[in-house]
Order: sequence, then C-alpha cells, then structure tokens
Amino acid sequence: MSVQAADRRIRSLRPPKLNADPYSAHGFLIEDERRPDGRTERALTVFLTGAECPFTCSFCDLWRYTIDGPTPPGALTKQLSRVRASLDGATADRIKLYNASNFFDLRAVPAEDVVGMASLTSSFAGVTVESHASTIGERTLAFARSISGRLEIAMGLETIEPVAAAQLNKRLDLGRFDTAARFLTDNGIDLRVFVLLGAPYVPAAESVAWTVRTVEYAVSRGASVVAIIPVRGGNGEMERLQGLGQFTPPTLSQLEAALDGCLQFGDAVVTADLWDAESLSRCGVCGPRRLARLGRLNVSGVAEPNVSCHVCGAA
Repeated sequence: MSVQAADRRIRSLRPPKLNADPYSAHGFLIEDERRPDGRTERALTVFLTGAECPFTCSFCDLWRYTIDGPTPPGALTKQLSRVRASLDGATADRIKLYNASNFFDLRAVPAEDVVGMASLTSSFAGVTVESHASTIGERTLAFARSISGRLEIAMGLETIEPVAAAQLNKRLDLGRFDTAARFLTDNGIDLRVFVLLGAPYVPAAESVAWTVRTVEYAVSRGASVVAIIPVRGGNGEMERLQGLGQFTPPTLSQLEAALDGCLQFGDAVVTADLWDAESLSRCGVCGPRRLARLGRLNVSGVAEPNVSCHVCGAA
C-alpha cells in the first residue's frame, strides 16, 4: 500500500476532532522531572494548539488536539502568554512546548511565533520542543541560538522492531534518526526520545523486550532522557489492527517490566509516561499502589520491590 493510501485509510477511521481553539492552549501542567545529572527540576509542559502533523502515524492520537489548516501567525505566542499569565506565581526550571506536531515545520509554528516563544521562554534554564527527525536542521540551530536556556529536542523513535517500524507509517528509518541524533549531539543540543510500549505489529509476548531494546538503542545514540509511552486506542486504526490480531493493548504489568528493565542504562533518565495510565490497571486494590511506584521510579531512578496483591496475584 502506498503512503498516500495508508494516510487516507488511517484518517478515514478517526472519530471527529475536538473543537480546538487556535488561540488557547488545551492544557498545561507542572511536575518534577529527574535530569541526567541527578538533579530534580520543575518542568512546565504546555500543550499548544496548532496545525496537524503531516506524518500520519498509525498509532497517533494527538491529531485530535489540532486544527484544520495552518496555525494562524501569532496564535501560539498568544497561547503561551495566556498560560504564563495563569501560573499565578508558580515557577519552573524547564518549559516543554508540545504542539502535537513538529516545532520546526513553519506550517505548524509560523516564524513570528518562533521569535515570540523564544522571548517568552527567557526565564527557563531548559527549553524542550518536539520534532520529527526529518525536520531537524538549520531552523533547530537558529532556535537554539535565540533562546536563553539550553535546548532539548524530543523525537519519536517508537520501536526498532523491523516489521513494526516499517508499518507505522511514520516515514522514519534508523538512518534518518541516527543522522538527526548525531546533528543534535554535534551542536550541543540535548535529545529526549519517545519509545512505544505495545507498538502495533509487535507480538505481545515480545513487547517488553523490544521496548527495552529500543530504549537502549536511543541511549546509545545520545538520548539523555527517554519516555516509554504505552500505545493507546481510540483512533480507529488501533481498533482495526486489534481486530486483525496485530495490536494488543499494553498492560500495567508490561509498563512496570519495561521501566524496571531500563533502570540500568547508565546516566540516561528513563521514565514511564503515566498520562491515562490508570486505564492500564485491571485491579482496584493494587493498581493505585503500582502507579504510585512508577511515579516514584520516574523521579528517583532507584529500583524498588514490585507491589504484590492478594486479589489479582500481581507480584
């Protein structure tokens, strides 16, 4: 199937988008994050509203927070200004600007917003933006030079399992990822990587092992922070693949095993993405305690015993 045909199929299965306002961010949060040097910093994550990513990944659910058409010039700067005004005195060391697309795609982030957001991030020691590996280049360097803090780029590697990687419709191969990672390292820009747990086309029995291998690969290419993200359903394509036996939703036990298996990777920080992770739990007795344990591991990086449960048998 051609890329264009895959795009059409994936998009045809989606439910309607949310009614997104291009002048209002769809959320923000402040949380503690462990850094590779052992410090714990306060990070402000702003979920910006803008143009949809041109890459139609089969597993993606972020498109629902985007608008049709390009981002209006000035909209992102206004969103960030409103978020900063609503913080009510709260401070953070790092700001993460996540726009559900690619920061260096001018259709998603117009040039004037790049300038405006550089100014609005002047009080932060670290600035993180997200980008597909193919959009890393001169605009990345220009933005790094324009901000006061140190730039970190968040890139999705997803999985190195060869069959799955070829089927995700991401337009990414390991060579392109490696080139982008090396470009960032050579230019003193930090790398954060997203890795999937439960990637479609990966057999459920091999899911944890491939997640750990993919994290290890990312670290070997210079990633200092890696987030393990359980694949979520709800975009139509995941349900189609589940019906075909090509996708099995990940479990809380798998997320625990994946994170436990990655705690030994040198100085890199590996965390579990706990957004909506309560949906992975099937036990009301031990689920909250297991999620709390993952939260502690995210911040400390120090292994601790698994939670046992007399109800579901978790150990």
